[in-house]
Amino acid sequence: MNPQETAEQIAKLLLKIKAVSLSPKSPFQWASGWLSPIYCDNRLTLGDPYARTYIADALTYHIRQHVPDVRAIAGVATAGIPQAALVADRLQLPLLYVRPEPKQHGRGQQIEGQIFPDSGIVLVEDLISTGGSSLKAAKAVQEAGMRILCIVSVFSYGFKQAQTLFNEAKIPFFSLCDYPTLLHVARLSGELSAGEEELLKQWRENPAKWAGI
Repeated sequence: MNPQETAEQIAKLLLKIKAVSLSPKSPFQWASGWLSPIYCDNRLTLGDPYARTYIADALTYHIRQHVPDVRAIAGVATAGIPQAALVADRLQLPLLYVRPEPKQHGRGQQIEGQIFPDSGIVLVEDLISTGGSSLKAAKAVQEAGMRILCIVSVFSYGFKQAQTLFNEAKIPFFSLCDYPTLLHVARLSGELSAGEEELLKQWRENPAKWAGI
């Protein structure tokens, strides 16, 4: 699989099934309080058999090619769990998943599934924004005695903050599709005007202070 061709195909799929909504004139509000001209819900790919299969195959291919010593796949709850399950099945590897916090009852587990001490783990996310939730899950895996070899995701906004955090944590990460590719495909398909594309580029440079239009 060619990475750029894969990225463009996934961008087309995300736009086709409306997993990505582009609304520069009526921005969405994230849980963080940020106003955003884009909203990405990769869960919708699970309802489309072609998109679901293509994404799972692409994640599997990347892991086979670049992380051959992986011993288990871990999904970040909740959206990363289905993708992780599909990949683990293809690779015939154990599956785990990581909650944001330990359970407040029962055994108080944050990681569900068998722990493999000192084993190399690939962590699967559906989307990377600031990178905070991914690294929180990675820390839980490391504290359980396992090693994070790589974090993979379906889509990434490519925020500088995320790049800095991953570099500081010394954890490689890879996304099948990224923000510039999505904008490029949306512009070519006519879903964005040149002015809207420029606005979306400006938003990514400083999303915390972007106030809409």
